[in-house]
Amino acid sequence: MNSISVNQFREKLKHFVETVIQEHQPLKVTRRSGADFVVVSAEDWEREQETLYVLQNQSLMQQIAESQITHQKGKGYKPSAEESDLDNNFDS
Repeated sequence: MNSISVNQFREKLKHFVETVIQEHQPLKVTRRSGADFVVVSAEDWEREQETLYVLQNQSLMQQIAESQITHQKGKGYKPSAEESDLDNNFDS
């Protein structure tokens, strides 16, 4: 994670905000006489919150683990040829 001083952040606020949004990289802003803070895009924040929700949900994590085992054994869901063709048509 990149880090800058609060003075640098203040001087080029628009530039740094645009960079955070476009590059999907958080930016740590440091202060001499206060706590540091992190700037992150709303899209990235929401994605992180969803990830945390899944990781903290025992039931979902169990379903994921079971699905991985099924997939590794080759016994998972396999779309029919018709379903695969439908998926390919959406990619065009």
